[in-house]
Parts: sequence; structure tokens; C-alpha cells
Amino acid sequence: MATKSVPARETTMATHAINITKGGYCSESKTFQSLRPPATPPPPHQPLSITHFVLSLLHSSTVPTTTYLNIPSTGQSLTYSQAIDQICSLSSSLKSLYNLNKNDVSFILCPPSLHVPILYFSLLYLGVTISPANPLSSNSELTHQIQLSKPKIAFATSQTAHKLPSFPLGTILIDSPEFISLLSQISKRDTSAYHVEVSQSDMAAILYSSGTTGRVKGVSLTHRNVIAPIAVFQESPAELDPNAVTLLTMPLFHVFGFFMLINAFRCGKTLVLMERFDFEQMLKVVERYRVSDVPAAPAMILLLLKSDLTNKYDLSSLRRFLCGGAPLSKEFAEKFKRKFPQGYGLTEAGAVSRMIGPEESNRHPSVGRLNPNMEAKIVDPLTGEAIGPGKRGELWLRGPSIMKGYVGDEKETAECLDSEGWLKTGDLSFFDSDGFLYIVDRLKELIKYKAYQVPPFELEQLLLSNPEIADAAVIPYPDEEAGQIPMAYVVRQPGSTITEAQVMDSIAKLASFYL
Repeated sequence: MATKSVPARETTMATHAINITKGGYCSESKTFQSLRPPATPPPPHQPLSITHFVLSLLHSSTVPTTTYLNIPSTGQSLTYSQAIDQICSLSSSLKSLYNLNKNDVSFILCPPSLHVPILYFSLLYLGVTISPANPLSSNSELTHQIQLSKPKIAFATSQTAHKLPSFPLGTILIDSPEFISLLSQISKRDTSAYHVEVSQSDMAAILYSSGTTGRVKGVSLTHRNVIAPIAVFQESPAELDPNAVTLLTMPLFHVFGFFMLINAFRCGKTLVLMERFDFEQMLKVVERYRVSDVPAAPAMILLLLKSDLTNKYDLSSLRRFLCGGAPLSKEFAEKFKRKFPQGYGLTEAGAVSRMIGPEESNRHPSVGRLNPNMEAKIVDPLTGEAIGPGKRGELWLRGPSIMKGYVGDEKETAECLDSEGWLKTGDLSFFDSDGFLYIVDRLKELIKYKAYQVPPFELEQLLLSNPEIADAAVIPYPDEEAGQIPMAYVVRQPGSTITEAQVMDSIAKLASFYL
């Protein structure tokens, strides 16, 4: 499970300060620096696990009665006080009963439940690497992931355990009476007998991602990779509202859900977990729990804009949508009566940029400004030279949240991480003169039409502007004369009878309008 580690730069703000423009561009180094106030993560040499770090940030006034987790489908809930007791108990129980050691890997195949966050924090406390996977994965996908991560133990449910092979320390069912008993083995918060000194450079998680190619890879994240971006959010007063209620619809094995779970805990927020996504059920949950914040993908935003179901429920508590996963077009963003900020991140880099406040949120279709301690450059894919504001190229990133590498794949690691710690994202991007980042498309997905490079995203947004189209995807199709031409897959709105010819005609009219 060896990875090729490269040096990560904590910050370079002071190095070229005299040459930095108002947009954060340094003409000498040809890099873009964050314009946010600098954050101060703990010193890298300080022994510290993710669990220790978030517990140190949690205010004592939050602990007794504030709800940490709600599960609408079962009506179950967990307060912060109960969560901390269970973390302490489970950590001690796992250490004493199963002889788990620091840097052992645990494979986790569990749908969302009250127990999954407790399991994450308990294993991280012990220095055990967590490797969560999609419970719906095929057998071949799971086999590949297990070959990459080489786990010693697994955690599953009675519905998912049959997908797993045997492991040296076995498989523990988190919905079994035996596991439930492990959550209450000790009556006080004393884990000193099982204390494990965890270095921030130790591997914390292996999250699975397609990276810059379609092949699934195991992204190795250290405790430092997670602590550093969490410390960035800790510096923002807007993130510390104790009355906020966040609805988490994305899976906990995904980097977005993983980070949101941890970030909510460190500031005492209430989380509502949905076991599976259902649009109308989500609206009911927003009304019932008075949800204020929803991390969302653009597809969910489109559903909210186009569905008549939103008129049936009281959604007045909603105030923020944290939109990520893909850019949200200006047309759709402007249809919101409120300002819902976007952001940009990757499994390999964590949270890279975001919008803060209504004024920044008007910069469509930007994904915001660089987060503190993050450094970027735009590289011309043809020449390999770094270029300045307003010019499109591949986005490269450097900072303390950049992954350690891909487990078991030194070749892929070397291809996307250079010797100076720059992560090559594969995203075609540019910065404007004010330091706002724009993601145009994936470099590998650009359609090569004659001498032009056509971003599929822009064509998809034109298709989605049609009220009779629910969703759309555009891919390149081989053409002898042009090289490639765009081919679209379209999902009609329920009840729509729009035809292929009508879709093509509407796009032709829109294209002539823009041209």
C-alpha cells in the first residue's frame, strides 16, 4: 500500500507579497494566492488526530443537549453528549477487544446511520485508517478497492456483509446487538488507558475517486489533509452559527459528505441524515426539521427550480445551498430568490474555493475565491507554461490539504503530483482579475470539433434551459470530417412529449442567438 509522497507547501503568501495583484496573481511566480485572511492550522509536528482536533473545537455549552444527528426515516437522534460518550466507549472497546493498531486499515461498507459517524471518529481516534465504500458497489468494484486498501478489518451491516471476503480481524456488523453493546462499555469519558499518539502525517482515510481518469483510485488523505481545511472553516464566523441545521443527502463515503460530517461536529451543528435521496421526501424533511443549510449538486438545484412539489411544503427555513460537484449556470443561479453560494473541491484536494456572502455569490458562474492556505496556477496544456488571469488552462493546486497520493499506484501518483507538490486537477479553468475561479470543463472531456475545443458543460446548460428537459449530458462522438461532434443524452420532464427534432431545433435557435 505504498504511496509516493511529495512535499506540501503550507503557505507561500509572504514569499512574493510585493508582486501580488488585487486578484491574488503573482507575476513573478505565475501563481494565484488566496485573498482570504490567512488561517492558522495547528503546527504540523504537533501529534493530533482528526477526532482530537474537532473535540478541542467543540464548545462545552454545545455538549449537554444539542442534537448532533437526526435520522428522519427511523426518528432516531443523538445529542453531542451521547455522541462523545459513544466515541470514547467504542474507541476503548475496539482497541481492547480487537487489538487494532495505528495505521491498520478498516474497510467500511455501511449505509448512513447514527453509528457511522461514531465509527469514523472512534477509528480515527485510534489512528486506524478508514476506507468507506459505496454499499451499492458491484463485487468487482469492491474487490478492486479491497486490493488497493488491504484492510485488516471490516465494518458492515447484515445487508451488506455478504459482499465482503474474510479479513484478518473479521467483519463487525454495526447493526448487531454485539456492536451496540460496544457503544456503552464505559460510563465515563476516560480513554487514557487506550490513548494512541497519532501524527498529523499518518494516513487517516482512503476515499475512492476516479481522479483525472475513469479508473477508480484510492485517495490517501492524512490527518493533516483534513485538519487543515477544517481549520480554515473554523476561522469563518459565518460557519459557526449554532442554530444551523444541515441536511446531508450525499453519501458519507463521498469526500463531500465526509468533510461535511466532520465540519459540522467541530462547531456543534445539527445534522439531518437521509439514508437515500428522494426529492419529495427531502422537501418533507426540510419542513419537519426546519433545515437551514443544504450541501447540493447542481442536479438538485435544477429539481428545486423546475418541480411543482416545492409549492406543497414550507421551505422558509432554507437560507443556504452549498452547491458543488459542477458549475451552476448563471441562468439557473439567478432564478433563486436567495443567494446560494457555490464552491469547488476534489477528493484529492479537499475544499479549494467558495463564495462568501451575497456580493461574491453574484459572480456567476464562478466557484469563488481560493480558500486560505491554498495556492493555484493555470497551466497551458500544450506548452506546459503557467499563464495569467483571463486565460484558460489546466488548474494546478498546492497546499496542506492536497492528498498524500494514490494507494498502491505510484505511477498515477507521479502523473498527477509533481516534485514541488502541485496537484494537476485535469480541470480546464481560469481566474479573472479579481481572483475568482471559473471551472470550464474537464480537459479530457473537451470535444475536439475541427479546430475548436467545445466544453460539453456549455451545451448541457443550453439544453437544460429548455423547460421540457429535466437533465442532459453531452459527450463527443467520432466524425470523419470534423474529428468529433457533440452527442446529447436528454431526459424529458414528466409528461413532456418533446421530440429529438424539436430539441435540435431549439438548440440551433439558441446557438444562432449567441453567435
